[in-house]
Amino acid sequence: MTASDTLEVLLRDRSWFPVCGVSTLTPGRGVAALLPDGRQVALFLDRTGRPYAISNRDPFSGAYVLSRGLTGTHEGQFFVASPLLKQRFELATGRCLDDEEVAVQAYEVRVRAGVRDEELVPATT
Repeated sequence: MTASDTLEVLLRDRSWFPVCGVSTLTPGRGVAALLPDGRQVALFLDRTGRPYAISNRDPFSGAYVLSRGLTGTHEGQFFVASPLLKQRFELATGRCLDDEEVAVQAYEVRVRAGVRDEELVPATT
């Protein structure tokens, strides 16, 4: 990956939305982002550089805090633990590892190479 690579999230309308430069993410630490429809996502990179995006809303507390959670692995799956009540959510699927009846939305993500800054924000006059 290069400094100009961009992380994109697949929206409900099947269009890709550029969220941030990959270089702004630190493996193992989350970042929150706002999508065009007002939903919040929590973005992560694992130690190998694979990106993930899940809903930022903790379904147990209702707070938008999952991007602030601690990351780890369980049986080879990368997860984030809510900073409030500590439930763990698998980042690839959104399923809760501590309550099989609960999940958060997981988003499809991709890295787009060589995006210029002017492509990230629509020009205004």
